[in-house]
Amino acid sequence: QVQLVESGGGSVQAGGSLRLSCTASGSVFAVDAMGWYRQAPGKQRELVATKARNGRTNYADSVAGRFTISRDIAKNTVDLRMSSLKPEDTAVYYCSAQRGPNDYWGQGTQVTVSS
Repeated sequence: QVQLVESGGGSVQAGGSLRLSCTASGSVFAVDAMGWYRQAPGKQRELVATKARNGRTNYADSVAGRFTISRDIAKNTVDLRMSSLKPEDTAVYYCSAQRGPNDYWGQGTQVTVSS
């Protein structure tokens, strides 16, 4: 099992910035990709950004150039720096970790962007 604890998030005006952090614990060895997904009210959960153990990153088109994912493998952390935030970025953001065939999720943290 892998446990994920998120921090950060909150409310910000459009154009502002926020930072999300996530720390993994438990069976963190062999965790490959870690990253962030989000779910807005009435919508399905969607990819925001992921970073694999080999450093390969993947961003949703909607956040590319505005969000930056970083990962510290030694500390088992993954951060998401969000800038130029838009109201459409409002959602619950979930930290994720992939280990073998299993996906693990954090409890989620709310990000609200007001216009």
